[in-house]
Amino acid sequence: MVIHTNLSYRSFLLIAFLFTLANPESDSDLINELVSLRSAAESGLIPLNDEDVSKFITSVATPRPYSLIIFFDAIHLHGNSQLRLPEFRREFGLVSATFIANNNNGTNGKKLFFCEIESTHSVASFQRFAVENLPHISLVSPMTENLTESDQMDGGDFTGLAESMAEFVERLTKLTVGPIQRPPLLSKTQIGIIVAFLIISTPILIKKILKGETLLHDRRIWLVGAVFVYFFSVSGTMHNIIREMPMYIKDYEDSNKFVFFIEESEMQLGAEGFFVGFLYTVVGLLLAFVTNVLVRVKKLEEQRMAMLLSLSISFWAVRKVVYLDNWKTGYEIYPYWPSSWRH
Repeated sequence: MVIHTNLSYRSFLLIAFLFTLANPESDSDLINELVSLRSAAESGLIPLNDEDVSKFITSVATPRPYSLIIFFDAIHLHGNSQLRLPEFRREFGLVSATFIANNNNGTNGKKLFFCEIESTHSVASFQRFAVENLPHISLVSPMTENLTESDQMDGGDFTGLAESMAEFVERLTKLTVGPIQRPPLLSKTQIGIIVAFLIISTPILIKKILKGETLLHDRRIWLVGAVFVYFFSVSGTMHNIIREMPMYIKDYEDSNKFVFFIEESEMQLGAEGFFVGFLYTVVGLLLAFVTNVLVRVKKLEEQRMAMLLSLSISFWAVRKVVYLDNWKTGYEIYPYWPSSWRH
């Protein structure tokens, strides 16, 4: 009877040991580890690598006790203004921070974790999720088994930035994110410094205004401002800001080359606008020089030479603008010069 008891006890220990090997970490251990990683991460974004994806997702039996929403990032593409990865990551971090602030003390706070995977050391994870384009955000629900079939944000979920991302999370997880909590533009310390500076400088400023010694009384400031406004107007800067057009793009045929001018009338790169704006500004400044400065020159020869030089530069600048317009639109404008100059 004693021998039977010892064998049963040994069998129990063996079964427990094998069970431990098959299940190295329980669900509660995984959740506690995720909570710990979230507490140590900025904005609560847990950085994952290939091993973590296996540990928290693929090696955990469904249904999992939590969901993971993952932002896929590539540091080497942060310089691409068309992708806007740093901006989307910052907005994704705001959603994460807001969710934590509103759910950290409840059970819902342990049902969803915000994570990020960077491509440098997680190529296998990108392949597992079949990530082909960035930005890319996937939601791994408790029942997700095939990672390529995980829920993904579409283009519409990115347009509204953090607010749209929060709607996506709430719609699929049925959890409440809450109103996005954006940090104030200025901290209390900065506001205090500004107020103190205004209080100290107000008497000095009033004194200078009464004496007419401020920058607003300087004609050179107004001249520079007028030139800047003129350049801003003719270079299409507002177009570039509204449409978020890049200054240049990489050549599709050779990634080591850059394209500053694109032959499409529907699209204008920032460099094109600045180039044309520069030419327009040169012509405008030469016109101002001829009408306001050159007329005061007393020597006739100097006046004629300056006039010829101004006309030559203006003619060259206008011709470059017309050539660029013809090249982009396909329409030719040449009635004001001889036909032999058209080609």
